[in-house]
Amino acid sequence: MRTLLFALALAATPALAAPTVHLTSPESIKLARPFSDATEVGGVLYLSGQIGAVPGEDHVVAGGLEAETRQVMANIGAILARRGLTHDDLFKCTVMLADIRQWDAFNRVYVGYFKPGRFPSRSAMGINGLARGAAVELECWANTAK
Repeated sequence: MRTLLFALALAATPALAAPTVHLTSPESIKLARPFSDATEVGGVLYLSGQIGAVPGEDHVVAGGLEAETRQVMANIGAILARRGLTHDDLFKCTVMLADIRQWDAFNRVYVGYFKPGRFPSRSAMGINGLARGAAVELECWANTAK
């Protein structure tokens, strides 16, 4: 009985949970950024905020908010794919817009990456300045427990 209780206690101990996994692409390593592309802890993949820069480049794509949003979603998709995930696995996103008046323009692009009625929960805010002069930054969480 004591062995069974010990085994149950060990199974419930957070310290024995799956290790933290840090994901960083070769493109991100090349840019020597002080953060991982994503970190997986306890069945959740936490993606760092993504701007509309092509991986490995230090500037956002040309074409304004909608072009940047498409690049952001492509960047997120690439990070998810490295863990065998898709946009369908996202369950929470935080949108940061340099101009909150572009909320509708962002949404026009964003909705195309999800099945109808299967949107992640989300927050959106206007921000006074984003990295590299970006118009949008998107940070998301994904469920890795399938």
